[in-house]
Amino acid sequence: MTATEATDAATEATGTTEPARAAESATAVVVPPPPQASPLIARAAAELIGTAALVAVVVGSGIQATDLTQDVGLQLLANSTATVFGLGVLILLLGPVSGAHFNPVVTLAEWWTARRGGAGVTLREAAAYVPAQIAGAIAGAVLADAMFGEPLVKWSTHDRSAGNLLLGEVVATAGLILLIFGLARTDRLRFAPVAVASYIGAAYWFTSSTSFANPAVTVGRAFTDTFAGIAPGSVLGFVGMQLVGGVAGLALVALIFMRGRSAE
Repeated sequence: MTATEATDAATEATGTTEPARAAESATAVVVPPPPQASPLIARAAAELIGTAALVAVVVGSGIQATDLTQDVGLQLLANSTATVFGLGVLILLLGPVSGAHFNPVVTLAEWWTARRGGAGVTLREAAAYVPAQIAGAIAGAVLADAMFGEPLVKWSTHDRSAGNLLLGEVVATAGLILLIFGLARTDRLRFAPVAVASYIGAAYWFTSSTSFANPAVTVGRAFTDTFAGIAPGSVLGFVGMQLVGGVAGLALVALIFMRGRSAE
């Protein structure tokens, strides 16, 4: 049997025609391969740079606001507005690389959901993300101080240890986790840049603590004695309440987005 005869025989046996094979070949070219995850070093770098940029926005806009006006309300408005736009852009840019956590509570919550069978980071990835986020936050505060001619490192004197402020951090962080993982449960994470930035902007105003909701950012803001700073003595209480808020947020996600049993 010749090669041509063998090809014709295979065509008759499978019912596949040349046009069909051509169509299959064209489809294979058009459909892109599934995206591959970025190397861990690239993802950790994205978390470091993203968190640094976020803190630079928060601290820098706070310094700029206090230079421009003595009205505390206008200062907070300027600070929150800059944060909303900056955070939205950073999530849009770096989300496809690392998930744009910029927040140890988000990273730990994602690790916990992955540990229980959901999608998320591994323990090894979390161990790379969290230090990168903290280092980035400190670098961002120092960078903002440098841009505005402030001392590069000057411990904040803004005491934020009152009980009502700690409650505000629980509420702010629980709401953030509920939002992020609620979007994930309902397959709407594509809206995260707008939704998360909008929530943080609102939480600046409706929480007593002005919504730090982020242990890394809290640590970074202790390094600057400016509008956005927090006294080192207040950091531990804030971080503790943020972790409590993270647990509460995951509990709310499990309750509200409870998966029912499939019909048999």
